[in-house]
Amino acid sequence: MLSKEQAIEKLQRQSVLISDLKTKPSRSPEFKKWHRDTEVAIEKSFGSDTRHLKDFNNISYSPWALSTSTSDYEFENEYHRGLDEAREVIQSFIDELAEYDAEHLNSEISVNAINLVENTCKRFHIVSQQLLSRYNGRPTIEVKDEYDVQYVLHALLLLNFGDVRREDWTPSYAGGCSRVDFILKNKNLVIEVKKTRKGLDAKHIGEQLMIDIQRYKAHPHCQTLICFVYDPEGRIANPRGLENDLNGIHQGISVIVMIAPSGV
Repeated sequence: MLSKEQAIEKLQRQSVLISDLKTKPSRSPEFKKWHRDTEVAIEKSFGSDTRHLKDFNNISYSPWALSTSTSDYEFENEYHRGLDEAREVIQSFIDELAEYDAEHLNSEISVNAINLVENTCKRFHIVSQQLLSRYNGRPTIEVKDEYDVQYVLHALLLLNFGDVRREDWTPSYAGGCSRVDFILKNKNLVIEVKKTRKGLDAKHIGEQLMIDIQRYKAHPHCQTLICFVYDPEGRIANPRGLENDLNGIHQGISVIVMIAPSGV
């Protein structure tokens, strides 16, 4: 059996991986490996004869009633719904473990908050394109640089969160300090924003994010770090690869990297 701290870390890692699984088909080797690894983590955390494993294995990732008319969209929609349910179930296991030793978690991570931020980032490009179109030639908002991304994203976050803060400093690292882009303090969730440009490619983005992760590990309200990279020109040749390299648990914080738009 894992210790309480080890069990929480293992389950958090499996929860973070769900974001990447949403970019892959339900029959992918990655999904099968994730499902198996999660089963093992649950068994090692709670034992094989408890309800926890049954609760996890009862989650469905495909439509119940299959027919020749079942569309790819229906499969994908049910797959994503199943992954969201799995994240909530895993989070309930983490909460159960943490309840008896609260000092190992600053506060409860809101699964719903993570889902809302992820969906906002996924739809960001569509929103930015829509803002370019206005009736009768009226002024528009064009997302040209990182400041524009922050400006629009801030407005979108306020649709779902009442307390979105920007004025916050991270501890110094390597002789410097950095301002947090957005923090949802009561969710222990920090959002870092990047936008690719000429001279800022995948290599440099990756290096910057690694430095950011080192800074945020000491932030008192960062239990989950979502790094949103806006790449409308498709400068990152292998976005899923960069996400896979950085997603996971880094020195105690859960890191989720999202590069959008995914179709570029």
